[in-house]
Amino acid sequence: MSIPVAFHVFVTGHILTGAVGLFSFWVPILARKGGGPHRQGGRVFTYSMLATGSFAIVISLCTIAAPVATHPHLLDHPDFGGPETIRAIFGWMMLYLAILTINLAWYGWLCIHNKRNHLGNREWRNLALQVLLFIAAVNCVWQGLRIGQPLMLGISIIGFATVGTNLWFLYKPKLGPKDWLLEHIKALVGAGISVYTAFFAFGAVRLLPEAALTPGLWAVPLAVGLTLIVYHRRDVMKKERSRRPATDFSA
Repeated sequence: MSIPVAFHVFVTGHILTGAVGLFSFWVPILARKGGGPHRQGGRVFTYSMLATGSFAIVISLCTIAAPVATHPHLLDHPDFGGPETIRAIFGWMMLYLAILTINLAWYGWLCIHNKRNHLGNREWRNLALQVLLFIAAVNCVWQGLRIGQPLMLGISIIGFATVGTNLWFLYKPKLGPKDWLLEHIKALVGAGISVYTAFFAFGAVRLLPEAALTPGLWAVPLAVGLTLIVYHRRDVMKKERSRRPATDFSA
């Protein structure tokens, strides 16, 4: 199978699994927390993110190996300027985003699966994903500097922040009672930000290639996702405070 043929086969798989993620993301967000629809929707979303991220890794590697053969329509585009720019944006940056998506989905899944066994979160795949994401983020910065693309520099910050906060939780000396839930929310909403960013940005390439580099298309999913994270974190902490017994100062 040639690289262009493999590329298009895996693009199809990426689109199908990504579409499942686009819709299933909202089920655990909107459903009653802890209920059947929440758990089932979250499971479907997690699996779809792991699958679409895996497809994206293969797509990005195909682009890195053969940028012109996989993206012939972009070769003469004024905003991309040749094979090296195509390789950097649709190869290296997409590889970084694919690893970020898998990292967040797997980490978020483990946070709830191991809520009563924190050490279980330090299993080798979870730790390896932190290393891989850090390397991918560093490379994204380097590739962005090489082609003079500030978007690649900015988006890499999310990877560094993800690795830092994930490792802080994994090795935190003293856990709060709801830390696992806060991390679960952060990670899986973060994976949702990733899939919607890919949909709005990379999905626009075929119709309007220059839109892929428009900061607004990247900012909208990020702003919505951060709003959801803040809202649900505040809701969790509010409920946790309400469960604590009030201190009686009358005595």
